[in-house]
This record gives sequence, structure tokens and C-alpha cells, in this order.
Amino acid sequence: MNKSAIRALVTGGSGGIGAAICRRLGAAGHFVYVHAHSGAAAAAAVVGDIEGVGGRAAAVHFDLTDAAATRAAAEALLEAGAVQILVNNAGIHDDAVFPGMSPDQWGRVIDLSVNGFYNVTQPLILPMIRTRWGRIISISSVTSLIGNRGQVNYAAAKGALNAATKALSLEVASRGITVNAVAPGIIATPMSGSSFDAAAIANLVPMKRAGTPEEVANLVGFLASEEAAYISGQVISINGGMI
Repeated sequence: MNKSAIRALVTGGSGGIGAAICRRLGAAGHFVYVHAHSGAAAAAAVVGDIEGVGGRAAAVHFDLTDAAATRAAAEALLEAGAVQILVNNAGIHDDAVFPGMSPDQWGRVIDLSVNGFYNVTQPLILPMIRTRWGRIISISSVTSLIGNRGQVNYAAAKGALNAATKALSLEVASRGITVNAVAPGIIATPMSGSSFDAAAIANLVPMKRAGTPEEVANLVGFLASEEAAYISGQVISINGGMI
């Protein structure tokens, strides 16, 4: 497979982990679409990072929870050919203990992770199948595996991604497409920075530190490579020994 001919789409590519994934795929020689919903400036900065070291990238903007808008954006990308690497990274926290969780808090988190997965993956899957090569990687969470107080909605959303990963992997395994999920633990990003102080990290993580976005991106980059061609249907946690 000619790496320079492979096009990758990373949803939520303007965030901490998403940006690191975009840079890693760009360094591997792929053309990277950096997706953002409202973070246009951040997405443009990531594109600049990739192009600054000789890579190729472009920013794309659409709301993953809007099925029609996402399908239109996917169809526009497909005009240039199949997208063969898809990283479903976009997601949000909206934490509350379950007795006090509002319908909106539940719905927003589920909508982006679960419906967003369907909205962007479904229109891209058949063109990918026709090429007989592809990588679909969803960013889950260690919360989906061990739970966390105040995150029933987030655990449910990421758990659904894990289940969808396993089922979809069976449907496309004979077509040269792998489908996996990566479940990060505590990663040093703006999203997690306010949730865990140094003492909490030392208590929760056997390695006594948070992971880095680049460490997550390296795992994603491996799963997106030819070297990982026999790995599919897996939920791989990167968590410093938490489980």
C-alpha cells in the first residue's frame, strides 16, 4: 500500500489527543483531514504543524451530530477517492452523578460519541471496502472498562463504541479492513487537566504519571499501519497499568 496515496480523517482533530494523532499520521506519509466542529483556528494550526515538516493536510469543519451535514461532508471527501483511515476521536465530557444527570447531559455525550460514529463511518465504509484496505480506529476510554463515578453517560457512550468496534470488525474482516478501539487512561490534555491533580494520578496510576497525547497517537499510528494488519476487533487500553 502506497502510504502517500492513503487519506486519513481524524474527527476532533483539533483537540489534544486528536492533534497528536493527526501529526503522527501525517509523519507516516498520509494525507490527513483534520476535523473540527467549532475549533477552526486550532484545526488550521494542526494543518500548519503537519505541513511545516513536509506533510500534507487540510482542515474540514462539520457537526458530527448533524447526520445530513456529516454525510454531505463525507461525500465531498469521497469525490477525491476513498478515505482509508478513519479515527473516530471526537467526544465530550459532561459529568454529573447519575441521580442528578439531566437528559441533556446524557443525550449530548451519547449523541457525539455514538451517533457521531455512525454518521461519519457509515458513508465512508463502502468506498473503503471497495479498496480492500482500511483502518477504523475509535478512541474509547478506560472508563468504559472499569467505570468512573460521575461518568455514567461517558462510560455508556464509550462502551457502545467498544461493542460497535467488535461487531463491525467481523463484517469487514475479509475485506482487508481492521476495526479497533483505543481506550486511554489519564492523559495530560486540557480536557483532563482539571479533573486529576498529581496526588490523584499517583493514587490511580501505577506508573505515577499521566500519559501523553503522543503516546496515544503512537498506538493509533501502529494500528493504522500495515504492521497491524492482523489485529482487529480489539479494545486496547493505554493507561499506565491502571488495569
